[in-house]
Amino acid sequence: MKLALIGVGLIGGSFALAVRAAGKFDHIVGFDSRPEAMRRALELGVIDEAARSVANAVNDAHLVMVAIPVGSIRGVLREIAANVSSTAIVSDVGSVKGSVVEDARCELGESFARFVPGHPIAGSEHSGVEFADTELFSGKLFVSTPAAQTSAQALNYVEGVWQALGCRVERMTPEDHDNIFAAVSHLPHLLAFALVGHVVANPSAARMLEAAGSGFRDFTRIAASSPSMWRDICLANNAAIARELAVYRERIDTLQRAILLKDARTIEHVFEAASQSVLRTVAHR
Repeated sequence: MKLALIGVGLIGGSFALAVRAAGKFDHIVGFDSRPEAMRRALELGVIDEAARSVANAVNDAHLVMVAIPVGSIRGVLREIAANVSSTAIVSDVGSVKGSVVEDARCELGESFARFVPGHPIAGSEHSGVEFADTELFSGKLFVSTPAAQTSAQALNYVEGVWQALGCRVERMTPEDHDNIFAAVSHLPHLLAFALVGHVVANPSAARMLEAAGSGFRDFTRIAASSPSMWRDICLANNAAIARELAVYRERIDTLQRAILLKDARTIEHVFEAASQSVLRTVAHR
């Protein structure tokens, strides 16, 4: 069977390596708008063939996996719809699902029933196929967000592939997915970008960064993530992210007032509530 991989980066490359190791596909064809990424993927054995175009990649594919920034997905889905076979299953790995589902509904036509939107909760601050890892998804969560029209056969097939890679699978509505990940993924990335931007804009930035300890590095590690990818995520999930930012701003304002007033009780209460939540989460893992 043939896999068409659209987007040969960290996630797409790791998916290709993992499904190859699991024996799911006989032939993997990759396409990426960056020729250098395809060349490296071939050199590393991530893909068997570099396609000249999306149309060339998806020809006769059993599964088309779209692993590109969410802002670019709609145009690619249009090309897929015009060239994919009538039995091919199409899926994606985007970090936002509501906009992707609507893009697919608009562009895929009759193929929309065979579109299975999904999101593997795995990754790294690194990007690029050279960081692809066969074990990236092992033990991780894969969230599928089917529409009402999604074929049960296509849905079960895609979920089965991710289970074969060692993922546990959970289904959510696109709306639930986007609200949840606005809080636990999108907001933390925004805060990391903002904090690093705040520090490096300081005239004493060099001294501050030299003095920074592991706490700063742990919190800001994800600020090394792809700026263009996270720009697209913010635009695609803007309403949910804006709501989370508003609530977070209220909490920061509460802490600022307490600190200015030397209100030890409020400060400790905020810290204690967060600390106990983390401890309970760790205990249940």
